[in-house]
Amino acid sequence: MFRCVMLAAALMLAATAAVAQAPRNFPATALRGEIVVTQPPELLLNRRPARLAPGARIRGQNNLTLVSGALIDQRLAVHYTLDPSGLLLDVWILTAEELARRPWPVTPEQASSWLFNPDTQVWSRP
Repeated sequence: MFRCVMLAAALMLAATAAVAQAPRNFPATALRGEIVVTQPPELLLNRRPARLAPGARIRGQNNLTLVSGALIDQRLAVHYTLDPSGLLLDVWILTAEELARRPWPVTPEQASSWLFNPDTQVWSRP
């Protein structure tokens, strides 16, 4: 019985590690920016006051969910999406490889005028 439990735990750990290391696909609505969590749910987005939406998800570099309180006073390069009222809904803390992908839009105007290939996760300017 103990072996079965240990085997199941090892398989779950391996599956979690495999998911955490898979390349992430960002939506075409994701913008690049920098956040500093000040007093959750308050934060600075590109040095301007912003707020996390109720139910916002923050994903670390390993793609696991993080709580905003664990990120206080850290300057983080991110991709993010906004809800219809302008609150941050999804936040992905970028790896060095993701950060190296350029260009990436930083404003909604850029995102609407550039071309995005969701398969390769590459933006191109017209």
